Formats: sequence, structure tokens, C-alpha cells
Amino acid sequence: MTSPAGAAGDADGPRDARFMALALDEARAALVHDDVPVGAVVVRGDEVVARAHNRREADADPTAHAELLAVRAAAAALGSWRLDGCTLYVTLEPCFMCAGALVNARLPRLVFGATDPKAGAVGSLADVARDARLNHRLSVTSGGEADASAALLTAFFSARRPRRASPPT
Repeated sequence: MTSPAGAAGDADGPRDARFMALALDEARAALVHDDVPVGAVVVRGDEVVARAHNRREADADPTAHAELLAVRAAAAALGSWRLDGCTLYVTLEPCFMCAGALVNARLPRLVFGATDPKAGAVGSLADVARDARLNHRLSVTSGGEADASAALLTAFFSARRPRRASPPT
């Protein structure tokens, strides 16, 4: 798997697939309260430290992205804002806000599913996670469960778009 910018990540096959499956479970949980289906899991070693899904609608909070919620929960669980030795698995490429939070949390590794050409900040529109001007950079692996992640998002947004009337015959 490679990043959208073309740099190889540190793929860890079966392990990454196992934790991306948990992130997909979290993404599905967002559907219960009509939030965009994005899920995130923070892992240290083989231990799940935190899991979260989007809660912007449920919490009426524009910052309640899955990544931020998972990072906050992981920091609380570990008793440190530095997420040394952790990997974040998320179903969608992080936005600028989330990518900045990952840099600030000193997260060493990010694995994400679908790219986000409209808001992605880890290769699509910018590459905050690997910007040499910043004080920390992440190892990034993209494409894990990309099809399943994209399918959840496509179904979610398709259900919300008004159906176009067929042209008269």
C-alpha cells in the first residue's frame, strides 16, 4: 500500500487488516445517529487503546471527528498527550484539523482507508502528516480497506442526495 503522495508506508498486512476492520465497525456505529460513517482506532502494540466514530451530528460539535475523539480518549487512557508507540487506524484520510492533531500528538504511524479528494490533508490536498517544515512527521499507510470505507461513505451520501426526476419522454 502506498500513500496518495506516492511514498511507501510501513504496511503490516494482517495486523493492519485486523485493526482496520475495527475502524470499519466504528464507522458503522456512526450511522446509528446519522453521522458520516468514519471510524478510528488507536492501537499500541496489539492493544486497542481507544476507539471512536464521528459524532458531529450527535454532539452538535464541528470538531467531533472520529480521529480527534479517538486521540483524546487514547491520551486520557495513557495519561499523556504524546501517543508514543501508537498507530491510528481510520477509515477516511484525515482532514487538516485531524492531521494537525496527529502531528501535535506525536503519533508515529497512521493507517487510513479511503482517500478524501475534497478535504484530505494526508496526500490529497496537502500532506500535513509528512510536512518537513513541522516538528513531527508520521509514517503513513493508505488504502487499507479503502473499498469498504468508500462504499460506506458512498451509500451514506447517496441516501441524502435528492433523486433527480427523469427527463420527460
